[in-house]
Amino acid sequence: MNNELQYMTGFGNEFETEALPGALPIGQFSPQKVKYDLYAEQFSTTAFTAPRADNRRTWFYRIRPSVIQGDYTPIDNGLIRTAPITEVPTPPTMLRWDPIDIPTKPTDFIDGLVTMAANGSANAQTGIGIHIYVANKSMQHRYFYNADGEMLFVPQQGELLLRTECGILTVRAGEIAVIPRGIKFAVDLLTDTARGYICENYGHAYILPERGPVGANGYANDRDFHYPVAAFEDIEGDFELVAKFNGNMFRCDIGHSPLDVVAWTGNSAPYKYDLARFNVMNTVSYDHPDPSIFTVLTSPSGTEGVANIDFAIFPPRWMVAENTFRPPYYHRNIMSEFMGLIEGVYDAKEHGFVPGGSSLHNCMSPHGPEANVFEKASNAELEPQRYENTLAFMFESRYVISPTKYALEGKERQPNYTDCWRTIKKHFTGKQDV
Repeated sequence: MNNELQYMTGFGNEFETEALPGALPIGQFSPQKVKYDLYAEQFSTTAFTAPRADNRRTWFYRIRPSVIQGDYTPIDNGLIRTAPITEVPTPPTMLRWDPIDIPTKPTDFIDGLVTMAANGSANAQTGIGIHIYVANKSMQHRYFYNADGEMLFVPQQGELLLRTECGILTVRAGEIAVIPRGIKFAVDLLTDTARGYICENYGHAYILPERGPVGANGYANDRDFHYPVAAFEDIEGDFELVAKFNGNMFRCDIGHSPLDVVAWTGNSAPYKYDLARFNVMNTVSYDHPDPSIFTVLTSPSGTEGVANIDFAIFPPRWMVAENTFRPPYYHRNIMSEFMGLIEGVYDAKEHGFVPGGSSLHNCMSPHGPEANVFEKASNAELEPQRYENTLAFMFESRYVISPTKYALEGKERQPNYTDCWRTIKKHFTGKQDV
């Protein structure tokens, strides 16, 4: 499927694409009559009056306008939660979880969503929701959209085919995909099972971070972000449209596929990115740089330089720092950090932090390498070292990340996580080392 699909490239470009020749109007967006008897519909993910540089909108040319649907009725939220999380107090304790099991009964993407944590307020359009998805079947006669935030997919196991209003894209472990707030889509499995992470961004849409003194190149390059070309479904039948709206789940009947967009033009659309294309920057002299150098995407807040959410990765790379403790140092941080592992071993946590698992180190909660890692790194022969077969990531936010009741009380929580630091030894003798 990856070889068959076509993509357009360039982060945030003003794209135009049509599945039928001449479907896009020329020189205007809303002519009196659209070719092929299509309907024009504007899709805006920013206010009309947002500055041009920040404004995101797309014009759809579709078989039916989106207003043709039934009335919404509430459905069970299941294990999906939305900020603010108030069902349990948020502890300052460092937390870690095992992977959530792939279900044995038929479970699609929606039914397999489990919220682990959230912060801010979806209603106030600040903060994030952090979810795990587990699935063993495709969405059948079912479509979904999220009015609360854009969705960053971080697959850990399996490959997904995302059918969206803008077209089709695939995403597998080692890649990410982002679906804008409000876009309708369906998730099909290209493998028997799938598991991964979702960061639901309630705030400012993701942008690429500034490079600063790095200059014009490096980190994630605009050209490596792929957007789908127009592809439409013209099918009728009994379908269900599920919406996440203001923290709750709703459904309505719809007599046709909502993915009936024949052509579109604009800059608010789903996209994917291969994390292997990230151009890693690192020290070539001494000390462990701050993890901000590994930021792929960022959602800015109202304070410059302080993110609503940063998405950072820790991919294969060279480590050459001289006279340096090379793993992440012990630290406390005003930012809150939720981490996940896609494959391999994370250098600061050699045991217990496994692919599909996750950890949470909240604002001012101390964290760093486990005892064995400290001893090993403190006494290692410092030669150039290649970190291979590893891929971890971090959702870092200026707001305290509140775990859900399920996260605190579910079987996946590792109750003895902090034991990894209890055996740290006292080496102080009052004498200066030579």
